[in-house]
Amino acid sequence: AGGTDAVSLINTINSITGVDLDSFAPQPTIDGKGSHGGYCGPAVKPIAMNMVAEIARDPETRGLPISGIGGITTWRDAAEFMALGAGNVQVCTAAMTYGFKIVQEMIAGLENWMDEKGHASLSDIVGRATPNVTDWQYLNLNYIAKAHIDQDACIKCGRCHIACEDTSHQAITSMVDGLRHFEVIEAECVGCNLCVNVCPVEGCITMEPLAAGSVDQRTGKP
Repeated sequence: AGGTDAVSLINTINSITGVDLDSFAPQPTIDGKGSHGGYCGPAVKPIAMNMVAEIARDPETRGLPISGIGGITTWRDAAEFMALGAGNVQVCTAAMTYGFKIVQEMIAGLENWMDEKGHASLSDIVGRATPNVTDWQYLNLNYIAKAHIDQDACIKCGRCHIACEDTSHQAITSMVDGLRHFEVIEAECVGCNLCVNVCPVEGCITMEPLAAGSVDQRTGKP
């Protein structure tokens, strides 16, 4: 589109990161004044990945070489960008924070993961996730999944309960038989994934699809 041969995205995002409440000037302050800076690092990664996916799946730009940028810190970050359509990635903030050695660590991690999964080259993973990115109106809203908490992995921090109790569907217990215990109440769970997102332990909370032929306790429908 527009005659370009390739694209790199994203750049930093204009931002003000703080205000000095004594001088009432944006921070950092130079001679009593401040301006916007460029927000970067892990916080912009979700924004960058969405934009990479949009370029990769748009009919007008599909197939255009993409260089992914934005919050890439680990080999997993790099792999995610590539899976969404980036042929290569660029790193700045992570190198500034941890030094150039992080690049070798990312390469080693990516190589180990590719060997483990049987991927012979980067071309095996570039764009693999793109067909699975869709628009909201095309999601299967009849698909039913319930949250499941691995009690062996649970550290009993309570984040899932607080999030569900205060902002969702009150579908996670906090006490069972007088003891601190977090368990999903399937009859109340709507499968919103909020608990998965707030849990600090990877893999502790998973979404389990309703078994074929089963009835959803919440709706009474199969």
